[in-house]
Amino acid sequence: MNNLTDTFGRKFPYIRLSITDVCNYSCTYCLPQGYKKTPGDTRSFMSTEEISRLTKALSELGVCKIRLTGGEPTVRKDFFDILKDMKQNSNIPKVTMTTNGYRLDKIAKQLSEAGLDGINISIDSLNRETFKKLTGHDRLNEILEGIKILQKLDFKNIKINAVLLKGINDTYEEFEKFGNFIKKNKIDFRFIELMQTGDNLDYFKKNHVSSKIFKDYLEKNNWISQTFGKDAGPSLNFIHPEYEGKFGLIAPYTKDFCQTCNRLRITSRGDLRLCLFGNTGISIRHLLQDDAQKDELVDLIIKQLHLKKESHYLELGDTGITPNLSSTGG
Repeated sequence: MNNLTDTFGRKFPYIRLSITDVCNYSCTYCLPQGYKKTPGDTRSFMSTEEISRLTKALSELGVCKIRLTGGEPTVRKDFFDILKDMKQNSNIPKVTMTTNGYRLDKIAKQLSEAGLDGINISIDSLNRETFKKLTGHDRLNEILEGIKILQKLDFKNIKINAVLLKGINDTYEEFEKFGNFIKKNKIDFRFIELMQTGDNLDYFKKNHVSSKIFKDYLEKNNWISQTFGKDAGPSLNFIHPEYEGKFGLIAPYTKDFCQTCNRLRITSRGDLRLCLFGNTGISIRHLLQDDAQKDELVDLIIKQLHLKKESHYLELGDTGITPNLSSTGG
């Protein structure tokens, strides 16, 4: 039973849990200058013990899916300890991750053996040079090799995320390249509309393009709208009888986007965020220091949920307290 319900009747079975702010890429739309510590925030990232206590509390609240995010989650040396501990909790059937694909070819087998239930990989372009320009790293071939290894291991839930960028990957020609990639690959490919954050206004103005251009492409090419399960969230999903893979679209600037919100976020330093673009966050870390604090932690999370607003205000340029997506788990 899910005990996380807000005042608008939305249920929250899904938690995006950041385990580090550190990212080793310098993507143009997120961390163009590379990772830098948050000025004035001297707190360490949550420990494996704190994360374990948090996981137990979340399972009592009816959470059925946790996605490990960052930064880049695999830069933590104890990443696999965290993953294995979560998989030991039978009350949380889905543990997934979002990654930039760093060393995926080296750790794919280990991820599968650890019981990871799904992986989202950021690939904004299938062109090697474009990928390098966007991320600062020439690692596209390594990532694609890692995907092949996962497929050979019969890893089922593979998704690719790409941020939709004007003049880079927003043409029908680029859409066709991604389509050809998933035609014989059982992979979900999703475009994410570029979102304004606290520190990317100039970049946003220059590179934002409406998600409508991709949706129009899908409709023109006979892709069929599909609905997923309760933990899928507000993404639009499309299937085609001639394709083994699927297309998806996350369009945060569309009307009523937040009506199907089903996720909460917890930062790497133990702050509960009710919305990626909210204006407030509350620390729950003081209640992760002892197993005996679990009931108090559960009660605090339930009470905080009543403060969740009906919608973000991205369309008004209100980005809340999110300086960049790496700081809150994207």
